[in-house]
Amino acid sequence: MAEAIHDIDIRGLYKIFGPNGAAHVADVKAGMTKDELKEKYDHVLGLDDINLTIPAGRIQVVMGLSGSGKSTLIRHINRLIEPTVGEIMFDGQDVVRMSQQQLRDFRRQKTAMVFQKFALFPHRTVMENTTYGLNIRGVSSNQAKERARYWIERVGLKGFEESYPNQLSGGMQQRVGLARALTNDAEILLMDEAFSALDPLIRMDMQSVLLDLQEELRKTIIFITHDLDEALRLGDRIAILRAGRIVQEGTGEQIVLRPKDDYIADFVREVSRGKVLKVGTITRRGVTVESPVTLPADVILEEAARTMTNAEYGRANVADASGKVIGSVTLAKVVAEMIAPDDSDDSLSQTDQALSA
Repeated sequence: MAEAIHDIDIRGLYKIFGPNGAAHVADVKAGMTKDELKEKYDHVLGLDDINLTIPAGRIQVVMGLSGSGKSTLIRHINRLIEPTVGEIMFDGQDVVRMSQQQLRDFRRQKTAMVFQKFALFPHRTVMENTTYGLNIRGVSSNQAKERARYWIERVGLKGFEESYPNQLSGGMQQRVGLARALTNDAEILLMDEAFSALDPLIRMDMQSVLLDLQEELRKTIIFITHDLDEALRLGDRIAILRAGRIVQEGTGEQIVLRPKDDYIADFVREVSRGKVLKVGTITRRGVTVESPVTLPADVILEEAARTMTNAEYGRANVADASGKVIGSVTLAKVVAEMIAPDDSDDSLSQTDQALSA
């Protein structure tokens, strides 16, 4: 399968909906608000100076309340919506300036989209829906079916190849949408509130499926959601939008522990620290202990506490992704950080250093 190697760089992106949007970019740059633009010129500000680097092979979550611009943003990446001004750079090319043929090739070969409402053809079987993109690209029927069969099985739908969408549950239909996107072997997956129409348990199951597949595939995934718990579970990085602007962007830990303003603080107020904070962030670096327990640095505190409790051991070493031990933690420290932050200068300094690393 293709390996994602290209960042997506979005620079100075504006979208003003209306017959003469370009004429009002200068007004927005000068400080005109969304409400003022609507009242004075009857134009709608969709995106306001978006600058964002989406790292290759990672899951970039974009979240915000209804009307914040998140779905507008994702549709700019494959130019389903034309920007007013700005750049979207990928592999040395500006998507905004691609010709129609270049854009067609980019959409077919480099991107795949998974929609909230599944967007399956009701008169086509699971197999036919999954091979649709490859058929459009001219891939032979046998090769398309072989690739589709592989991904249908990987998303847990083996045996349903000849079923129709109306014979499947919502979660199963979304698995078809995911299989279709993966069958295209696109470098970029665009997922617009892909799981929000699903029941909570099915939604969590689909999140697990996506994370398991991403561990292997390392696609560049842009995932839109309005749900903070989903954002924190899935996102390597999270960008929070408000009125078309990025208010804060960073890792889940950075956003939860260091909210930029009151708006972000309100978003994260009820978040469980134990589900977000990773053990590497509170590790006592360079200090090892005698313990049968070694925790991965990227494990969340809730899981770390469970592991140490089950092992009936009050301390553990911590290892980085390569397996090298980098320090240690105590169960008492893990539990304390889950309940409330340690406001001592040393603790805050340690946490800040870890978050900025």
